[in-house]
Amino acid sequence: MVNVLVARVRAALAAHIQKHYKLDVTIVTEKPPRIEMGEAATPVCFELAKRLKRAPRQIAQEIAVQLPSIEGVQRVEVAGAGYMNFYFSRTAFLAGSLKEVDAERAGFAAGAPKCIVEHTNINPNKAAHIGHLRNAVLGDTFVRLLRRDGQRVEVQNYIDNTGVQVADVVIGFLHIAKKSAAEVRALATEPKFDYYCWDLYASVSRFFDEDKTRLNLRGETLKSIEEGSGEASEMAGIVAPAIVRCHLLTMERLGIEYDLLPRESEILHLKFWDAAFELLKKRNAIHLAAAGKNSGCWVMRMNEGADVAEASDEDGADAPGDATGGPAVEDDDAKVIVRSNGTVTYVGKDIAYQLWKFGLLGRDFHYEKFYTYPAGEVLWSSTAAAGDSSAPAFGRAAIVYNVIDARQAYLQNVVNAGLRALGFDDQAARSIHFSY
Repeated sequence: MVNVLVARVRAALAAHIQKHYKLDVTIVTEKPPRIEMGEAATPVCFELAKRLKRAPRQIAQEIAVQLPSIEGVQRVEVAGAGYMNFYFSRTAFLAGSLKEVDAERAGFAAGAPKCIVEHTNINPNKAAHIGHLRNAVLGDTFVRLLRRDGQRVEVQNYIDNTGVQVADVVIGFLHIAKKSAAEVRALATEPKFDYYCWDLYASVSRFFDEDKTRLNLRGETLKSIEEGSGEASEMAGIVAPAIVRCHLLTMERLGIEYDLLPRESEILHLKFWDAAFELLKKRNAIHLAAAGKNSGCWVMRMNEGADVAEASDEDGADAPGDATGGPAVEDDDAKVIVRSNGTVTYVGKDIAYQLWKFGLLGRDFHYEKFYTYPAGEVLWSSTAAAGDSSAPAFGRAAIVYNVIDARQAYLQNVVNAGLRALGFDDQAARSIHFSY
């Protein structure tokens, strides 16, 4: 695009000089030493000065005033003893450059390896706030850059619909607001349901503070939601999708869209975690802690990842230590993957999710249409039901970008350690934490 604009400058100058001074000259341009001096400069007025017997700066000032506007040039300034500096329009330059890129990469995206960008990931328990929007804007901008570069991008917004935050809102509805599932379903159709839940979520902390024994409700509620049974599970199935729709409307106002909403519930109900759990146990990547604060939990020792990764799939012998293959020491420095009550931690489910993204799990989600954007694009969601056979092929990416706060770097490292422990070193290297 620079060459196009420079050619326009040369042609316009040559035409103007021929018309007003009856001289045919070769216009020479050069790049100024600093960007604040413009994108192109010409010393042509020094040549004209010799022929016209006038000062070069005077000629340059005269031409700068009389020169017709040039497409893509914002302004012309006279510099030094008679240089003419041309400043290109950034808007025109960008538009022209993008047209060139489009022409060069026409048809490239269709055959390109797929990359997945996961971003936003707001817990479906309250309205989106400015911190969430930072993640979404960074993720969406990155997606646009990748697509402009001709890459084939699948945008995913992971929905943690079985986590603690959702469980706390459910507790709020059941034990504070005393609402039935039918009443909550009616509330969910009203505007600002996400803000209603936000206020309720805040009140749950006070509810727990008043009586610490009430914290037992959280574990019970989490277990009900994860198992997909009971009143708490039914309530979560109303609350989470309704708040996700509120989030989508917020993001839509910013022009941010997604291709897929993978839901944590399907990672559990479609046995994604079960498959990942068996793989991790088979490779001795995790073990059952026998002592210490993590006793009864399945844990991963971060500093053993390299040794674990070297074990072959055929290795069936237990490592020295307890009967589960784990070392007979306290595991206070280990990362808990499965809690002692049998519930799976976030990072455990995320290992299963990351394996699916790369097509390494041997399982797939079922899909249903969740939302249609104004331009007609369909946003799909995972589902445990039969699913829609017309759904696109999701997952199986060559590279995965996870847009997550830098404070989550440790958990991202645990996920990558899980991949390496299973022998997927290449995929771990192509699992990129886009931190901020």
